[in-house]
Amino acid sequence: MSDVARGAASKPRSDPPPEKSRAAAPAPPPPAEAAPPSEDTELRVPARPARLNLRALATMAPPAAAERDEQPPADRRALDVDADNPFVLLERLLERVRPLVKTDDPFPWDELTSIVDRLVSASTASAELFWLAHAAMPPAGGDPIAFHQARVATLALRIGANHGLEPAQLAELGTAAALLDVGLWLLDGAARRDMQSPEYRSHPRLSAELVHRWGPPSDVVVQAILQHHELEHGQGFPRALQRQAIHPYAKVLGLVDRYATLTGLGRTRARPHEVIRDIVRSKNEEFSPALVKALLFEISIFPPGTPIRLNTGEIGRVTGVNRNHPLRPRVELVADGKGQALPAPRGVDLSETPFLYITGPVTESR
Repeated sequence: MSDVARGAASKPRSDPPPEKSRAAAPAPPPPAEAAPPSEDTELRVPARPARLNLRALATMAPPAAAERDEQPPADRRALDVDADNPFVLLERLLERVRPLVKTDDPFPWDELTSIVDRLVSASTASAELFWLAHAAMPPAGGDPIAFHQARVATLALRIGANHGLEPAQLAELGTAAALLDVGLWLLDGAARRDMQSPEYRSHPRLSAELVHRWGPPSDVVVQAILQHHELEHGQGFPRALQRQAIHPYAKVLGLVDRYATLTGLGRTRARPHEVIRDIVRSKNEEFSPALVKALLFEISIFPPGTPIRLNTGEIGRVTGVNRNHPLRPRVELVADGKGQALPAPRGVDLSETPFLYITGPVTESR
């Protein structure tokens, strides 16, 4: 993860989440000794994302269409801070956690658990908070690592909720996501920026050791944090684990961490379709194909607001996504094939027009 990302979002659902009872867990084992998960703990991904054709996504070919029942907010600019927003509450809590990495003060587990429970409730209810965190821009004066961890937690919870994780599992996933990079607070700025340096590559272990010292509610939180930079074929760090040796939560965190880092760098943030295409085209298959499809199932390669060009040369902007087939969204056309502005914008649902498809994004709509 890069240390340059922070932001804010507006108020999600106000309904309180149902109360959960969580038994206190014994102190977890040291992170280096955490046992790999068994095969029956592998993340469950529903069949619908698996129908997505990754080769088609990588080459921008037009698949058949389907409809999406939920739309992200149309306004993708940075949103006003709301003090009761769990995304914002998490970011602010993590800013207060930072000094704890160098002290023996107790960790506020009750407060973190309460916020994560609210995030779980919001994530299972709708995509609103997901998209607010997705669109959030780094505000001045905040802690970039705190922002990034809050953003990863929010994005990962929605993906996990949509793909079969139970509330208790989501709570573990969200807790791990919220603390996955606390070890970066022990590094100086130069080490945090150099992602190939030994210091940077030590941060998963540093993070896991800190969280272990704080006594988390579940030992799998430590395991997921330790392994969140491991990759499918052993290219990751710190232990070069492969496939089934990597905890399912860590696989989710690794993919979402990569996506959130590349789409959350302020003025240099990459467009979602660029990040998705780079992930899909990875020759080394760094991430589980099933999880890449799961990411596409929630995010879409062309989110609302993306300026695009059709095969006819017409130019427009995405207004709504089709969940199963992210290359055939609803669009609003603003210019004809010669680049001339239309008298009035024209809406087109590409799921109903098989001979029209997106050839790619454009830098600016005309």
